Amino acid sequence: MANQSRFDELLKRLRDTEKELEGEMERLLGEQRQRFHYTMEHGKVRFEKSVHAIQRQYKVGVWRYLREAKLRYVLSAPLIYVMIIPLLFLDISLTVYQQICFRIYGIPLVKRTEFFTIDRHLLDYLNAIEKLNCVYCSYGNGVIAYGREITSKTEQFWCPIKHAKRASYKHARLDKFFEYGDANAWRQDLKTLRKDWEDKN
Repeated sequence: MANQSRFDELLKRLRDTEKELEGEMERLLGEQRQRFHYTMEHGKVRFEKSVHAIQRQYKVGVWRYLREAKLRYVLSAPLIYVMIIPLLFLDISLTVYQQICFRIYGIPLVKRTEFFTIDRHLLDYLNAIEKLNCVYCSYGNGVIAYGREITSKTEQFWCPIKHAKRASYKHARLDKFFEYGDANAWRQDLKTLRKDWEDKN
């Protein structure tokens, strides 16, 4: 029991530190916005008018960009872009899955929009290929993050048991899972945990 109390104390300190870190990151982001002369209005980036002309001075045209690119990078591009097919399939599959199954299980739906931040294509110093690459990477990472949240909620509902071996990956819901080997908690508290969808922090 003492070990559990110590763990809970460390976990609380970690969460407090995370909140403090988030506040500091927000402060630094505000400084960056001032430094690079943009604001956020209703979730959209707004640069000062003079900044657009300055950014365009750093833009490298598409043909020059391709001419100066390493041949192996150009040849590998189709392998990167073809991954859009499984990413789209995964995105659609995850959405259909949660829309049906989460409603059946009583799990709150994951808000897809919270996992996709696509704004780098608004930078005037990027050419069309660079903008496409940035949209692609933002979308791909968004799909994976969206899938991770859906999977972690599914795991909390069906098998919320910590692993015996410390996993190299970890999602935030894992902290509330039952200890490996705690059969009593599994039988006594599973129904309660299946309804505990409060914020992870």
